[in-house]
This record gives sequence, C-alpha cells and structure tokens, in this order.
Amino acid sequence: MSEAKFGPAGNSESFAAEGHRKSEDAPAWLAARGLTAFEYQCGRGVHVSAETAQKIGAAAAANGIQMSVHAPYFINLSSEEHERVEKNIAYVLDTARAAAALGAQRMVVHCGGQGKLTRERAMRNTHENVRRILRALDEAHLTGCTVCLETMGKKSVLGSAEEVCELVAADDRLLPCIDFGHLNCRTGGGMCTRVDVQRLFDRMENTIGIERTRVFHAHFSHIEYNDKGEVRHLTFADTVYGPDFLPVAQETAARGYAPTFICESAGTQAEDAAFMMELYRREIEK
Repeated sequence: MSEAKFGPAGNSESFAAEGHRKSEDAPAWLAARGLTAFEYQCGRGVHVSAETAQKIGAAAAANGIQMSVHAPYFINLSSEEHERVEKNIAYVLDTARAAAALGAQRMVVHCGGQGKLTRERAMRNTHENVRRILRALDEAHLTGCTVCLETMGKKSVLGSAEEVCELVAADDRLLPCIDFGHLNCRTGGGMCTRVDVQRLFDRMENTIGIERTRVFHAHFSHIEYNDKGEVRHLTFADTVYGPDFLPVAQETAARGYAPTFICESAGTQAEDAAFMMELYRREIEK
C-alpha cells in the first residue's frame, strides 16, 4: 500500500541556520530527516531560472523527494477582466515551465477573491477560467503537472471545501489542495475533530470520487484567525488555534489514503512536517 508523503513549503529557518544557501541542497537535507516531499515557492512570482530548477529537480530525484510548486499568490481565477485573465494564464504557464524543470508533479493555485461580484458569478468565472488554463496548458504541451486548487482561509475569497470540490469535480485532471488550517479559519474552528475530518473526506469522495480523494494534495499548519478568517501562520508550538494534525492522521490512515502533506508552519515547516509524519506512521502501524 502506498503511503502519504510529507515535506515543507520552502525552506525552514534551520536550513539556513545550518549554513545552506541554495535550494538545490534542500532535497538531501530533507531526505536525511526522513521527509519525502518539497514544495517550491513561487508565490511572489516565478523567478527561478531553468538551470537552478533543473539542479533542484535532479537533487530531488536522487533523494526520493516528490516535488510540487506553488503558483503566484496574485492569481485571481474569479476575475472577468480580459487583461487579468490573460495574466493569470501567463502566470500558470510560467509556473508549469518551472514545474517541468523541477520535476514537480503538482502545482497549487489559489482560486481568487469574490470582490464586488456575487458568489455565484465569481464561481462561474472561476469555472470558465480554470477551463481556459487547462486549454492553455494543453496547447503549450505542459500537461505533466496536475493543477491543485486550494481551499482558502479568508471568508471573503472563494475556496471553501464545497467550492473547491465543485471546481475540481468539473475536470478529472484537477486535484484539490486541502488546506486544513485554512478550513479551520474560515469555519471558526470547524476542522478540529476527527468527525470534522470524516465529513470533509466523505464530501470529497462524494463529489470528486474516491480515486482522486485518496491522493489529494494538502497544506497543514496552525493558523491564527478572527471573524473574517485567516490572520497569520503559526508553528506547532501554538496551542490556541490549531488545528491538531492527529485527527487528520487517524482518518487518513484508517481510509488508506496516500495524499501529499505540505507543512506551511512559520519557519519550522520541516520540523513540523517530520512531527506530522511521525503521527501518521504511528497510525498506520496500529
């Protein structure tokens, strides 16, 4: 049976503290800690050179690290402005080219804000813009990286579990990126128990099918929130906001799922990913 994979989003503070400066050193560093995944961050734009990306990808392949990449944060799939839509497509194509060099199998994309649109219109626009992106990837022959639409932490933006499942259900080539911390924020603490996780997984199975649900992409971190949703990412040292990973580990193991869990803790993402992996391994060994 295949197992879940675990790794950080970007490099932990400890990576630099130990004298490392190049991300091409990260795969070996992560493998030495037993981790199996790494998400390269292009949130502020795709600035990695093809040469550097290839070096990171080669190191990842040599060390058994599964690569993924996060597309720019400023993508807004709900937009209906022609210029913005064209820019969104260009950002995704740039990310896909970087992904090819990195050997990344998955690309995480934000859905975007509602703005002054109705929720229904924003969702219609997002459906259409996702179709445009998939068509552009096909035309550019950049189909080796699965687009993963992310659940979001602020209530004012698209990205509830229901919305992401609806969007992903529209095309078999898509996967959800389930951010458990984001869902906990936008539901005011509604992703804290095993029952909460069971309901989420049931929803996913019923909308996108069990095969895609088994291998979903995931982000996890403790996140501070208020009445509007997400405020800031924390570390596992936080005991106030959560969510706790144990219920996720328990339900993931019980169902035999094999997702990829990327930890987005604020500076301790590799250490916290290792802790998540340890909890999961205990569950599958029971």
